[in-house]
Amino acid sequence: MAAPNEITVAQFQRLVGVPDAPNIVDVRIDEHFAEDPRMIPGSVRRDYRTVADWASTCAGQRVVVVCEKGLKLSQGVAAWLRTAGASAESLAGGMVAYREAGALLYDSRKLPPRDAQGRTVWVTRARPKVDRIACPWLIRRFLDPHAVFLFVTPGDVPDVAERFGATPFDIEGVFWSHRGETCTFDVMLQEFGLRSDALDPLALIVRGADTARLDLAPEAAGLLAASVGYSRMYRDDLEQLAAAMGLYDALYRRCRDAADETHNWPATDKKAQ
Repeated sequence: MAAPNEITVAQFQRLVGVPDAPNIVDVRIDEHFAEDPRMIPGSVRRDYRTVADWASTCAGQRVVVVCEKGLKLSQGVAAWLRTAGASAESLAGGMVAYREAGALLYDSRKLPPRDAQGRTVWVTRARPKVDRIACPWLIRRFLDPHAVFLFVTPGDVPDVAERFGATPFDIEGVFWSHRGETCTFDVMLQEFGLRSDALDPLALIVRGADTARLDLAPEAAGLLAASVGYSRMYRDDLEQLAAAMGLYDALYRRCRDAADETHNWPATDKKAQ
């Protein structure tokens, strides 16, 4: 049982990747981070030594603090954050317990450089349909909650990437793009090591919808139809992204929690009455 102001790994795992996930602050020392640079999805590294300087930025927020073993560093930082008005807990057992549980981690070395505000910046073609919404969803939910996405005319993507320090994705000839029969969403899962019983089937749905292979998953046709509908509903690409995030949240939760659930009518079996 976790101590007061702690959260167990089992409890914490259910919060990773969902829209109302807490802010996750990784305060491991550099030595421990160098030994294993993988990070919990959605987490941000902060220096425990300067917590007094940045604690106020967490005021009013729920925060889970993670260190290597869940002892003095995460306990101390969480206590500091509570004095600043945050609802802060430490992860019981820290990264050691999280790794031992086989919980989801990603390879932080593959993340692009961050801007002056600590955000990754990405650029792609305007008027997104499937992959260019699915990838930002994945990035925001599992890699960088504050990531910035620039949607520009297709021919301008390379120049915008160069001039504004953005990482291009889902265009030909760049690292983060289709490879063979896989789409950009697949590539991101593979490169970041984000493989799980929930994300793998979601990738199949995205691939089927994005590459017109609707036989890959029964949900692919529905995702394609909804994606085309969203593209007609919104002229502004960022508004479309904000609206469609919920669609991918729902598909993720189906894959994670209810893959075998069906719905039938009538609701009751009259013969059994």
